[in-house]
Amino acid sequence: MTSTPAQSFDWNALASEFAGIETITEPTQVAKLSLDYYHFSPVLQPLLEDKRGNLVVRPQTEAEVLQVARICVKHKVPLTIRGAGTGNYGQCIPLHGGVILDTTRMNGIRWIKRGKTCVEPGVKLAAFDKQARKIGWEWRMVPSTYRSATIGGFIGGGSGGIGSINYGQLRDRGNLLAVRVVTLEDEPRVIELRGDDVQKVNHAYGTNGIITELEVPLAPAYAWVEVIVIFDNFITAAQFGQALGDADGLVKKLISIHAHPIPTYFSGLKQYLPDGKHGALLTIAESCLEPFQELVREYGGEITYQKSAQDGSKGTSLAEFTWNHTTLHARSIDGTLTYLQTFFFTLERVEKLYDHFGDEVMMHLEFLRVNGQAIPAGLQLVRYTTEERLNEIIRYHEEQGAFIANPHTYILEDGGRKTIDVEQVQFKEQVDPYGLMNPGKMRGWEERE
Repeated sequence: MTSTPAQSFDWNALASEFAGIETITEPTQVAKLSLDYYHFSPVLQPLLEDKRGNLVVRPQTEAEVLQVARICVKHKVPLTIRGAGTGNYGQCIPLHGGVILDTTRMNGIRWIKRGKTCVEPGVKLAAFDKQARKIGWEWRMVPSTYRSATIGGFIGGGSGGIGSINYGQLRDRGNLLAVRVVTLEDEPRVIELRGDDVQKVNHAYGTNGIITELEVPLAPAYAWVEVIVIFDNFITAAQFGQALGDADGLVKKLISIHAHPIPTYFSGLKQYLPDGKHGALLTIAESCLEPFQELVREYGGEITYQKSAQDGSKGTSLAEFTWNHTTLHARSIDGTLTYLQTFFFTLERVEKLYDHFGDEVMMHLEFLRVNGQAIPAGLQLVRYTTEERLNEIIRYHEEQGAFIANPHTYILEDGGRKTIDVEQVQFKEQVDPYGLMNPGKMRGWEERE
């Protein structure tokens, strides 16, 4: 990367060039807007805890984004794009200082049609659903941070979430229809990507384009009911989750299975999750409740909680105890805990690893669709001791045929990809020739020579 050293640069002079665009230079605010939830990982904590930007800009229009891009290229200043900063492995943390472009002021909804929408990147997922549900639609999938997360941040740094049992992951073909991005060339321009070309910037951590607009497909908005089912045996709970995922006639949005003692970390749900029990946190279409209850009986489960669709907006959603909110709740009680992200693919593998690690790696399953099949994936809680032991745990999982999307690295390809995406690197060469966008995160760029 050819960029300006942060220490010797006149950042106040640079800030004056962003005239007309909201600019933040106050150190405490800049520090806050430099970070995400990287502290979930004890490996990332020492690597990222001192990384900060030098100033923050909050453009409201694509024209203002182009202005920011021109100034950063002119001075060869690193530029890091962020949404709400709800990621977990430093996706939006600037490794080399520079300018942080906060997209949260770009929150316009261009249009909502039957089955798809066009929005700006700063639109909050929960706020959008309130509008879309009025005409019978909602996002296909959302992270557990959906109350504060933005669609641009989710596309740039996320992978899946509530709804993935039906629609897979964000990078599956059809889950992103089109994007507009601003480049960091000598003369920045706007490029529209459609069809498979969207994968050039999908889940790229903002390393190769500033997203200014997205066209995204929607899902039918059912009357959703939240349910907790408890089980005496974890494997039975997991088998129930698989059966529900495989039940084509039962409409569902969330299948989240938690082995004891994970439910003990959910202080807001204690009356519904008795000590020693294993819990299933579920979202089911109201129209499917009767046959769903038959499935619960078949597996010997007990329904302890049910929130109607009518009461859906009241209080905390069950979704906020699932996916990586599970980790958040657990760490609020025991800060030594960390987590893994695992594709088990089969229940046999789940059972083998559950028996092998016991409470050292507490089993938390999220069912999602992969190549048309419902499969168990894990966001297990790990009782962390040393980095060496953590790597041993990861290695053992991989030796048993599980796939680990490592959450303890900020390098794009070393997390869930495992391989360099040549197309993304080539697109970066085209649109960011000086390597100014979120530098240090794309291994393919650093190693391209």
